[in-house]
Amino acid sequence: MADYYLKLEDLSVGYGGKPLLSDINIEIDKGEIMALIGPNGAGKSTILKSISRQLKLLGGKVFLMEESVQDFSWRALSKKMAVVLTERLRPELMTCRDVVATGRYPYTGRLGILSAADERKVEEAMEAVHAENLGGRDFQAISDGQRQRVLLARAICQEPEIILLDEPTSFLDIRHKLELLAILRRMAKEKGITVVMSLHEIDLAEKISDRILCVNGEAISHYGRPEEIFKEEVIRELYGIDNGFFDPCFGSIELPRPEGEPEVFVLSSCGTGIPVYRQLQKENIPFAAGILYTNDVDYRLARLLASEVITEEPFREIREETLEHALAVMKRCKRVINAGVAVGSCNRRMGELLKAADF
Repeated sequence: MADYYLKLEDLSVGYGGKPLLSDINIEIDKGEIMALIGPNGAGKSTILKSISRQLKLLGGKVFLMEESVQDFSWRALSKKMAVVLTERLRPELMTCRDVVATGRYPYTGRLGILSAADERKVEEAMEAVHAENLGGRDFQAISDGQRQRVLLARAICQEPEIILLDEPTSFLDIRHKLELLAILRRMAKEKGITVVMSLHEIDLAEKISDRILCVNGEAISHYGRPEEIFKEEVIRELYGIDNGFFDPCFGSIELPRPEGEPEVFVLSSCGTGIPVYRQLQKENIPFAAGILYTNDVDYRLARLLASEVITEEPFREIREETLEHALAVMKRCKRVINAGVAVGSCNRRMGELLKAADF
């Protein structure tokens, strides 16, 4: 038996016989979640459409277990794989419940008549995405976010072993983004359904995925576990970021720091400086921060936003030279802000900074 569920072997994908991406080789276990990340137009949707046979492969093979996807009949494939893409579905005169019910068609006869068991599965799928109240409404008359939930219910209704989703969170508010991803995680971990999806929200991709595939428009630049992928240099290279920063600790994107010599010196510790840093950045005021231990949560943001950061090594007393450096920088600043500093035995010299600031 294969030690993978989904395998892409020497895959080459593109349009009109022209390859966009080549030499894609990955394996995913059953019940794993893989997110495709990368800039717009990089080829994420192309990969998903190629896996689902909506685009003809230009080379290589896609395997489910040890069987090539190309060898499945469409009916057999629809029992294995569900697909939710970004193209707008425009069914005429269909209620949301009607749309969800189409997920049962691979299991019905030629006339598409649903049995009582099929009807129950439709109800269960709508309940799973909290769309019960949408059942009787015209699919064309609901919001984009509601449509996304209905389409996910249709996919659940298929009872697939693998589900492919293209930007499933794009039209959702934050509550429903989290709700949808929680549903997908539950499907993966409790029912063993393999999930492959493209995501623009890299912070969410980092938190939900077992594996990450980085698509940069020319090749697969990186593939691995989230902890291997979400590093400053990898994300900067993938998205060509030259006007801001990615912080892997918080999974956040930060705007560029204000330019120029520091005008404000911020004293803080244990997270008290973060709102001050952000406010100064919004006002485009360059600032200095210190003295910060490099394991302090304030340091994580200060290193990205501050013009200068005065640091000390964790769990040691502040050295005299570090204090002198901080005092010199503070004297050059027009203003000092005490965001809140807890002074203890190791950082007792922070008391001297506070005294020098003369609040």
